[in-house]
Amino acid sequence: MEKRRVHVWISGRVQGVFFRAYTRDAGRSIGVTGWVRNLPDGRVEAVFEGDEEKLKKMIAWCHRGSPLSRVELVDTRDETCTGEFETFTIAY
Repeated sequence: MEKRRVHVWISGRVQGVFFRAYTRDAGRSIGVTGWVRNLPDGRVEAVFEGDEEKLKKMIAWCHRGSPLSRVELVDTRDETCTGEFETFTIAY
């Protein structure tokens, strides 16, 4: 199955609510690779690589977020898959 890459920006109450840790755990559970990090403007940014179904699940997860988060907007952009990641991590 062909792999894809999606760059994601999540807005709302997504910092200080363990969003990155839950995203990492969800990414590993779903089976995507990539990273997640906080941005200075209060958003969370992530890159996911995987097959179509796994990416759909991961993006759907981003719309729900961690238990204490309140997601207001999820922006996505398709990019060229590079296959550079071995796992899913939190970037700093």
